[in-house]
Amino acid sequence: MTENDVLKLFNKYHALLKGHFKLSSGLHSEKYLQCALVLQYPKVTQKLSKELARRFSKEKIDLVIGPALGGITLSYEVARVLGVRGIFAERECGNMILRRGFSISKGEGALVVEDVITTGGSTKEVVEVVKSSGGEVIGVGSIIDRSQADIDFGVRKERLAKLSIETFDPKACPLCQAGIPIIKPGSRR
Repeated sequence: MTENDVLKLFNKYHALLKGHFKLSSGLHSEKYLQCALVLQYPKVTQKLSKELARRFSKEKIDLVIGPALGGITLSYEVARVLGVRGIFAERECGNMILRRGFSISKGEGALVVEDVITTGGSTKEVVEVVKSSGGEVIGVGSIIDRSQADIDFGVRKERLAKLSIETFDPKACPLCQAGIPIIKPGSRR
């Protein structure tokens, strides 16, 4: 599966939205990737997950973990392909934590996955959850990397596609200045 194949899926399922969006990071953008529109199709999710899992198939991975909400489906599917546990971290009082009885044992190798990486904030929080639980982060994988800069997670990073989408500080957002109404589609509210 090539980068072009991945981007074609986002176009096919109308998952690259245009408008004025407030991202989970707090930044603003005129484009938003709504991965749920792609991941709602199990066969498509399976293809993407197989490709991401293939890139880490030689590593010793005991579990796959992603941030809620965007990483839940992906962590489960990548874990299924690798034959390991699939869990997720979620926010409670603004902090990313393990809930629902999920745990990570000391020394367990974890692959952190995310649907879209923009600033890497949520992914870094999940990396910290793994480390603080005693686990070892083996790598970070995403379907789309839309970050402006190369983010260092301290481990190998794989992405299925890179997409350059400009983001704006809310104080200097030309979309705000033009009076275009803003939409908040992300998982942090």
